[in-house]
Amino acid sequence: MTDESDNSAPASDPSTTETSNDADGSDEQLDVETDSGASTGPSDLDDVILDNLDAGSDDPSDEASRGLFDDLLEGEPIFENKEVLRPSYTPHKLPHREEQINNMATILVTALRGDTPSNILIYGKTGTGKTASAKFVSEELETTSQKYEVPCEVEYINCEVTDTQYRVLAQLANKFIDKNTQLIDDRIAELEDLRSHARESAAALEETAFDSLDDIETEIESLEADKAEFEEVPMTGWPTDRVYSSFFDAVDYHERVVVIMLDEIDKLVEKSGDDTLYNLSRMNSELENSRVSIMGISNDLKFTDFLDPRVKSSLGEEEIVFPPYDANQLRDILQARSDVAFKGDALTEDVIPLCAAFAAQEHGDARRALDLLRTAGELAERDQTDNVLEDHVRQAQEKIELDRVVEVVRTLPTQSKIVLFAIILLEKNGVHNINTGEVFNIYKNLCEEIDADILTQRRVTDLISELDMLGIVNAVVVSKGRYGRTKEISLSVPTEETEAVLLSDSRLGDIDDVQPFVQARFDN
Repeated sequence: MTDESDNSAPASDPSTTETSNDADGSDEQLDVETDSGASTGPSDLDDVILDNLDAGSDDPSDEASRGLFDDLLEGEPIFENKEVLRPSYTPHKLPHREEQINNMATILVTALRGDTPSNILIYGKTGTGKTASAKFVSEELETTSQKYEVPCEVEYINCEVTDTQYRVLAQLANKFIDKNTQLIDDRIAELEDLRSHARESAAALEETAFDSLDDIETEIESLEADKAEFEEVPMTGWPTDRVYSSFFDAVDYHERVVVIMLDEIDKLVEKSGDDTLYNLSRMNSELENSRVSIMGISNDLKFTDFLDPRVKSSLGEEEIVFPPYDANQLRDILQARSDVAFKGDALTEDVIPLCAAFAAQEHGDARRALDLLRTAGELAERDQTDNVLEDHVRQAQEKIELDRVVEVVRTLPTQSKIVLFAIILLEKNGVHNINTGEVFNIYKNLCEEIDADILTQRRVTDLISELDMLGIVNAVVVSKGRYGRTKEISLSVPTEETEAVLLSDSRLGDIDDVQPFVQARFDN
């Protein structure tokens, strides 16, 4: 096919480029006339288009998309170091936790003498500084051990994530295998260096444990053989006793005192029982070179009630309780962090007291106070203001509360989601003082719609009580005189946002028309 320019064809706009498609799918390029009347070919057309792009566009949406981040970066940042306000940050000083830190240090100092420290259990509600204090002491312990050349190591395990005996032992085994491998590599490098010098001069072997080059070769071969025996433990697939054996051999490879920090230890016991704690607390009787101590951190003061008496006695040798912070203590913590986190006079004088007051209502939770302060700062930055104001703190409180609700609702079991959805449908359709029977009728229809198992009304009542405990609904028992008692149920969370989270679940999202279900209240 040949390209043709049809000069006789009318053109709606001679200054634009047109591309026509022939029946066979090929494109026909039409030349464009410039103001001077000259024909512009395809090579010149690229320049015309680029010039038009550089000149800008009259499309408002196109203008809005350009310079998007430039506009956001125009305002001065409020934060100097935002990471200081995150829970993962370990500060150099922990206000109002000196007593607990000193208690931990007094117990663990024996590790620096090469002895086995007592096992420690640390209790306290969320946000009372347990993990931060334990990590602070652990870092100091390892730093001091290097100073005095004492082999002392701390290994941290988060049992909310690593929540089975297999995973805990596998993670520990692989950590010590990596350390042993590095130790062997460093030692081999030293020996190879010594061997190189010894080949040049036999005097290099003086004041060493080696009498000849052959002795060095033998030691290198022995270390390489040790290294070859270490096999990384897979996260699944091995028998548990093999994983334990691998961990035991790795930790006992050379002399060291090991403190194993098990954060959220109650989650491990809840999921896997006390077998892990039993094995770890009893292994010192079998170790030849190493000593192991356990530091457990828990939000649940009663979790040891479910432990085997032998485990309980060996594990709870020392107990340290972290009380909640009061508003004044929270204010000190926030002030110390804000001095590092924010620039200059970014905070108005009422911001920190308000954050502290809100968090003190939440059982003295320092983590909540820090989240409030950080979120308030982020909201102020989005407003492109120079200061964090009291209003930003109140907005942050609402945002964090909503985020908490969303997370709780998102992680509910399917049956609880169906019950909650039934309550939302009733409220949205103007039903007040909802009772259990009305919820159950709609719950049954929803289950039939998505082909889910239908629980008994008694079990649905239990699920409503659980939602009440989580603060998602408010269920009050009301007497109906001779008709007995019933629960009057109402939502305690934002309706629209909660419904959106529920509908994001693939099973509930399959419900086609929810309106007919509400009729069940009147049908029954």
